[in-house]
Amino acid sequence: MTVQGLEIGTRPHILLPTVKRILLQLRHDRRTIGMILGVPVMLIALLYFMFENEPGRFNQVALVMLAVFPFVIMFLLTSIAMLRERTSGTLERLMTTPTRGVDLLFAYGIAFGLAAAIQAGLASACAYWLFGLATAGGAGYVVLVAVLTALLGVGLGLLCSAFARTEFQAVQLLPIVVIPQILLCGLFVPRPSMATWLQVLSDVLPLSYAVQASQEVGLHDSPTGLLWRDLGIVFGCVILALSFASATLRRKTE
Repeated sequence: MTVQGLEIGTRPHILLPTVKRILLQLRHDRRTIGMILGVPVMLIALLYFMFENEPGRFNQVALVMLAVFPFVIMFLLTSIAMLRERTSGTLERLMTTPTRGVDLLFAYGIAFGLAAAIQAGLASACAYWLFGLATAGGAGYVVLVAVLTALLGVGLGLLCSAFARTEFQAVQLLPIVVIPQILLCGLFVPRPSMATWLQVLSDVLPLSYAVQASQEVGLHDSPTGLLWRDLGIVFGCVILALSFASATLRRKTE
């Protein structure tokens, strides 16, 4: 089904083999695996030693960064991975088969989502058990926020890859798409304290809701309505990003 050029719906008999192919590619790329699994843990460890004498401060910063780090890493990896699909000719060959853009993009979302779940679980386990992270809410909610935020990075990375012709250009999109969201998400300055026009801009950036969800987990011992609302917004942004990415998918980079 197509709505004004936007493909809707995936086909399991095509989607699942595509997910398997992407996972096999990931398994043989040791550097990517190391970046997905090792970098967040290393950065959380760095935060721990930075705030070693301020345990309360570590809890505040690390909790948010457990969501922010996967977002940045997955955005970078997926934008480059999709670009390689085009430049290598793999995407063009796939498009001669029954595989549609929506199948490929959602397959990437599922495959990298599984990687994100492992990443979030490992980073959260290290934060709680090795570095003493303490939150009012359960660790499961922290992992859930981290996975959804990583999926947001996947969706935006796949969408933005359509506007890059080289890997260098894909990296250049990082300060345009990712860094403004980090600056305006409420990590450095509370969103209500920002200028009105910055608050409006922050309200339309999905990372703001992921950070707010993380903060809700840190403050409340049971899930709140605001937490579920924020997670719903992030999940909706993931679906929108993947759907629009499938509509802008090009077979190859000219």
